[in-house]
Amino acid sequence: MAGSSSEKLDLVVQKIRPFPDFPTKGILFWDICPILKDPKALAAVIDLFEEHVRQKHPEVQLIVGLDARGFLFGPLLAQRLGVGFALVRKKGKLPGPTVSVAYSLEYGTAEAEIQEDAVEPGQKVLLVDDLLATGGTLYAACELMKKQQAEVLGCLVVIELKDLKGAERLKSYPVFSLVQH
Repeated sequence: MAGSSSEKLDLVVQKIRPFPDFPTKGILFWDICPILKDPKALAAVIDLFEEHVRQKHPEVQLIVGLDARGFLFGPLLAQRLGVGFALVRKKGKLPGPTVSVAYSLEYGTAEAEIQEDAVEPGQKVLLVDDLLATGGTLYAACELMKKQQAEVLGCLVVIELKDLKGAERLKSYPVFSLVQH
């Protein structure tokens, strides 16, 4: 997509829409579906991620996407960079031997897993998701990468909810967010 980085970012911001009281009262939900519906906006997200990665992490060897919206942006970015893509999923969703890690949520616990052979020891990885809120899921995915002896270069998100301080939880890993609310 042609245009400056600021024009691309403006387009992305325009396509994110808030839904108050969804999925429950008191929650402000940031919807990325309009980005996916607009090929120029989707290309802008990938362009901005690619620009950041080429400048800050040219050594990346693998993009790792988080279930499920990291699967929307991760493969496109990986293809642009000429590297592979791996999935981190909720427990029980991947075939074959897997490695998992348990983590805490605001309302209980969950487990994230990856196929045992998806990441090589020493491999340089970047994690991708749509949203950083409290940081629980991204932190668990980083721990999963550590368990696999991968080197986590950082995390990429479309939206970061600053008030929830998720980046502080991920302080060991640089976080790049396109939009902050």
